[in-house]
Amino acid sequence: MELIIQILMLFILINCILKLSFWKPWQAAIFGFICAVFILWTCQYAILQSKTQLADYLKNSYIMQDAAVLITIESAICFAFCFAALREMFGKKTKRWIQPLYWYPSLLIFPVLFYLLTQIIFAMPGTDFTLISYLLAGGVLIGLPALSYLVKYLYPERELRLEVYFLVSLFVCIIGLITTVNGNVTYAAVEEPINIKALALSFILFAVAFLLGMVWNKVKWTFRQKKESKNQLK
Repeated sequence: MELIIQILMLFILINCILKLSFWKPWQAAIFGFICAVFILWTCQYAILQSKTQLADYLKNSYIMQDAAVLITIESAICFAFCFAALREMFGKKTKRWIQPLYWYPSLLIFPVLFYLLTQIIFAMPGTDFTLISYLLAGGVLIGLPALSYLVKYLYPERELRLEVYFLVSLFVCIIGLITTVNGNVTYAAVEEPINIKALALSFILFAVAFLLGMVWNKVKWTFRQKKESKNQLK
């Protein structure tokens, strides 16, 4: 389970780098500076951790369920950004409250950096903790904007990077939900016969909603065409 969580953290880091590739280099550098300051600030807390304590955190079902909520919310924000960016590419206007999604890099990157700092401290016993934190902070300060620029240089097509960003976000969401279950089942399965009436009602509701949506879309498109034709005549 710990290995899967580490893979999840790796993809969270990749997702953050992909999002920074949509920013300008100086904007990515500012975020890298913020991450570096975070590492230096949390060094005093990272040295107090132990391997068994971190392992207990990762095995705690309540903590992992809370993490699943945060992962789902961040994935939803990533999906919303992808759809908003697609609307802009097709020349459609986006609402003002959607535009701040462009400036949301990733908040999950901070616990990932904290975990990375603790693992480096465990792997280098006898080394000065302050030196380790400064080296990691320097690597993050340079690495995040450099990697984001490298991704943008190798894949200059915004559409391709947006597609990869969406797929990585989807993978993060799925593997986050899988790893946080931790083998616990909240509600036990109950055997009961198939409810034909409920299935039929569900199908009817789906069909009615589908037809109403199709008719509404047709009427809306017709009204728009008439409005455009009137504007052309004027």
